[in-house]
Amino acid sequence: MAEETKKTAPEAACAAEDVPLVEKPVSVEKEVPPQPEPEPEPEKKVADEGEKEKDEAAAAEDEKIAESAPFKEESNKVDDLVDPEKKALDELKLLIQEALNKHEFTAPPAKAEEKKAETEAEEKPEEKKEEEETKTEEKKEAEETKTEEKKEAEEIKTESCEAPPAETPAPPLEAEEPAVEKKPEEAKIESCEAAEEIKETIVHEVTAPAPPPCEEPAAAPAAEEEAPPAPAPEEVSIWGVPLLADERSDVILLKFLRARDFKVKEAFTMLKNVVAWRKEFKIDSLLEEEESAIVEGLEKVVFLNGVDKEGHPICYNAFGAFQDKELYNKTFGDAEKRGKFLRWYILLLEKNIRKFDFSPDSICTIVQITDLKNLPGLILFKKDFRQATNEALQLLQDNYPEFVAKQVFINVPWWYVAYNRLISPFLTQRTKSKFEFAGPTKTTETLFKYIAPEQVPVQYGGLSKEGEAELTTADSATEDTIKPAGKHTVEIPVTEACTVVWEVRVVGWEVCYGAEFVPSVEGGYTWIVHKSRKIGPGDEQVVGGSFKIGETGKVVLTFDNQTSKKKKLLFRFKTKPSE
Repeated sequence: MAEETKKTAPEAACAAEDVPLVEKPVSVEKEVPPQPEPEPEPEKKVADEGEKEKDEAAAAEDEKIAESAPFKEESNKVDDLVDPEKKALDELKLLIQEALNKHEFTAPPAKAEEKKAETEAEEKPEEKKEEEETKTEEKKEAEETKTEEKKEAEEIKTESCEAPPAETPAPPLEAEEPAVEKKPEEAKIESCEAAEEIKETIVHEVTAPAPPPCEEPAAAPAAEEEAPPAPAPEEVSIWGVPLLADERSDVILLKFLRARDFKVKEAFTMLKNVVAWRKEFKIDSLLEEEESAIVEGLEKVVFLNGVDKEGHPICYNAFGAFQDKELYNKTFGDAEKRGKFLRWYILLLEKNIRKFDFSPDSICTIVQITDLKNLPGLILFKKDFRQATNEALQLLQDNYPEFVAKQVFINVPWWYVAYNRLISPFLTQRTKSKFEFAGPTKTTETLFKYIAPEQVPVQYGGLSKEGEAELTTADSATEDTIKPAGKHTVEIPVTEACTVVWEVRVVGWEVCYGAEFVPSVEGGYTWIVHKSRKIGPGDEQVVGGSFKIGETGKVVLTFDNQTSKKKKLLFRFKTKPSE
């Protein structure tokens, strides 16, 4: 058996190293003395170097793929998961159920546990002193009993050894000499046996009244009677969804699993940390506060507007607003103000997350748009701003897993690469795969890839604007292209008496625009609605019009592009019955 174990151990070690020389038996190398053992080492080194080069090349390819491949959001339906993912979800549920049964989620946080450990450490010396005193007393008692036993045994020995010659009569001188020699030995043996029996009886009598065996059976039923019934499993909710209650809980648990690459123990630890953080941050009481009561003026920095083409809510972050020194100092002036900014940001995020129903078929992620326009480069290297940004990124990454479907940076200046390297270590590779960057000339084009024009705010090239308007985000827009050095027309048919309302926008403008109504009756009079005029980039962003018509015909919108660049045209319209 020993030889077998010696043979199998090296084989297991080689298998773990994945060395190509595993095919050669290890025992043969040991049995043949002429073959030097250092010979395979160069081969191992070459193999290791080759594996390292392969690993480095694979890692480089993975990084390239991660940077180039767009992120695709996974399904939240359990039936759509592969078997390893289903297994991981089931294992996570078991861990959560055990934690709920043991009330681990409501256990005191780490700081309180540390304090308890410290207090226990302080109390231990007193307990140790008492234990040591009791031990010393027990030792003293044991030693006293031993000494008493020894004394009694010695007395018995002396009495037993001296008694036989006193009791026996004086023997004759010659005839009974051998008998006299035997009797003392027998007497001594008998006396020693008697002494041993007396010792055993003394020991039994001393050890018999020992308290532990007598007290244990009496204490056990009392403890059983005093033990309270097992408490019911605790109930823990996160973002308004109770854990393990229904399929909505599965959607939330999948977020934690995906954030930790389906490593169950890491996902479970993350979940426990998030629950503890939410208690420490007092999220429930935070939701009762008003946003304006925390920090005023930030509504133009971070705001929600519309949805993307897949239905994700869109959150815009316009950091250029911090050019206002008063707003900047009010937000990042000191640690207390930065803390208020984080509370305000978390409050805004929590309120919007509570709008999700977390059903497997629904949308439960958002799209982040970060606008870097008019953001001075030095602001990103200011310590207070950088601290607040890093804290916000860390909070989002640690406590809001998989809530961002896409992160688009627009109006990115040339120097932003340096700042991106600063924040990059705080982000996971999965988070980075959701990023997309667009310079000032590609901003609108990039947004239109993910968001419909009617959902894009006016300041970013779309048609969505604040306040009441005839046309809203419910009225879809049409995209078209105006060729360089050419004219383009849009016709709006009118089949009955009504009022026609329309909006047009050319991205970048520098185009002549006009509108007229052409009746369907031959020889009818053409109405000039908008006289043709050139609109520059700094003029009106969206041009609207309305025309009340009492006959059939069409409204014709004309665009004359005299530049050498093609232009993106957006337009939408609707008709209303005449009053």
